[in-house]
Amino acid sequence: MWLLTLAVLVAGYFFGSLPNGYLAGRLAGVDVRQHGSGNIGATNILRVLGKSWGFSVFFLDALKGFLSVRAALFLVTRVPGASEYAEFYAILAAASCVLGHSFPVWLLFRGGKGVATSAGAILGVMPIAAIAIFLVWLLVFQTTRYVSVASITAAIALPLVVAILVQMGRTQGVVLLYFSIAMTAIVVWRHRSNFARLRAGTEQRFNRK
Repeated sequence: MWLLTLAVLVAGYFFGSLPNGYLAGRLAGVDVRQHGSGNIGATNILRVLGKSWGFSVFFLDALKGFLSVRAALFLVTRVPGASEYAEFYAILAAASCVLGHSFPVWLLFRGGKGVATSAGAILGVMPIAAIAIFLVWLLVFQTTRYVSVASITAAIALPLVVAILVQMGRTQGVVLLYFSIAMTAIVVWRHRSNFARLRAGTEQRFNRK
């Protein structure tokens, strides 16, 4: 089992560490780390390079989270006796992927904030929770026009949604609850610079054009 655990950890981190935002910037002839907020996430790509680049990066970042989880579940089916631990390995893959995205070795551990990758990973592990969290994000964004506020609020709402699903019997085990709390902590911590800008009144809003 330790080989499977190692494989899931390495594969999850590798998927997550692929710096889609940075690569998109390079394709466009720009080092996005030198523009806007300096982040390689989809929001900064959207501001610096435009909608087509920003939406593409968001999709690719979410996809790597989803594929990490699905790859782990595929590996589990190929190892005798591992199927009963499928949920554990799915969570392990999701967590390692988000960590890889936030701290990619290729960029000296300076990555994105993990929102899109977390969304994709959650979709792979808990589709119902992913839909609920997306609706929370959309509502807050439409109300405030702050991506950061919407992302932070959705992250905080995640453990609450998972707790409700556990109580309703729609998902198995409280391990998912602990996982969701960990994901919330990572996303909120990665947004600490946004908290500073929000307090200073310098955080950028998206207009309604």
